[in-house]
Amino acid sequence: MNTAPAGISRTIAPPRLEIRNIRRFFEGRAVVDDVSLQIRAGQVTCLLGPSGCGKSTTLRMIAGVEMQDSGEIYVDGKLICDTVFRVPPERREIGLMFQDFALFPHLSVADNVGFGLKGSKDEKRARVEELLNRVSLKRFIDGYPHQLSGGEQQRVALARAIAPRPRIMLMDEPFSGLDNRLRDGIRDETLSLLKEEDTAVLLVTHEPEEAMRMADEIALMRGGRIVQQGAPYNVYTHPVDKAAVSFFSDVNVLKAEVNGALARTAFGEFLAPGVADGTAVEIVFRPQHLRIDFDRGGQGPLPTPSDGVPARAVVERARFLGSESLVEFRMDFDGSVLKATVPNVFLPEAGRVMWLTVRRNRCFVFPA
Repeated sequence: MNTAPAGISRTIAPPRLEIRNIRRFFEGRAVVDDVSLQIRAGQVTCLLGPSGCGKSTTLRMIAGVEMQDSGEIYVDGKLICDTVFRVPPERREIGLMFQDFALFPHLSVADNVGFGLKGSKDEKRARVEELLNRVSLKRFIDGYPHQLSGGEQQRVALARAIAPRPRIMLMDEPFSGLDNRLRDGIRDETLSLLKEEDTAVLLVTHEPEEAMRMADEIALMRGGRIVQQGAPYNVYTHPVDKAAVSFFSDVNVLKAEVNGALARTAFGEFLAPGVADGTAVEIVFRPQHLRIDFDRGGQGPLPTPSDGVPARAVVERARFLGSESLVEFRMDFDGSVLKATVPNVFLPEAGRVMWLTVRRNRCFVFPA
């Protein structure tokens, strides 16, 4: 509801960063192909995709170190780059963080953080002290990068990147060089600091877990294009195709053929509305949604409609993965192998017969 006084229209601020239909070609091949994005102040958007899909090239064009072949880039509604006009990189008020921390080894921690700052000596020192205090490194202010751990160097690099108060932060796999034990804490610390600064963040990663953990919005990229964009929950639970499902996790695939808008499988029939008879389809679901019927062995009352029909399978092998167990089954119906994840320890012997069901509302039907 518009609560502005009568006769006064509410002005909506433009996105902090907007890229419109940018393209980049290398040797006649579109490396970035018609990519558009909007990111608002304080928002974290993740460009997620496999290596070579155009993520880093997109970042370089936004930073101004590479020119697009077509399209436009705006900051706070003002054009900063098209194929004719170009604001130099140093005047774009855009910060950069990369996997390589790129700290100057001959400069102290204080001088590294204050490298891009303007103003008096006292003003710069005050800003450096403020940021190092916020990343819990003030005690190292007069130390040097080689005296710090990898995680501490990452936090110094973060402080340096945000010291000039950039309106936008571009981050290219900045945590991939860190130990897993440190990564989660530093990611959370980084995110908190950037949100406090009201910075618009574009994070590039090939790790779905990192994107889900950090992003307000995910843009899933493949072959130079954004194939799906939205909140992490929506991208995960409403994938556009089989590749989108499998990018986030292992998948099980049932192959079937449509007849009368139904696809027949070991778990009963699945609806395939609008799909022509004779069309081959794949029913895709994640291992955590394959259920083992421990109580009845498939011989009790019919399951609920959401679980479909029980199917007989034989255990191929089982492995304990720490927080869960992974069990592989060979299906009697067609000889295919399906995987199930079970919380805690569950290691049935190979050859054991079990009955399985699958959650219908967690299955996705795609053309083969």
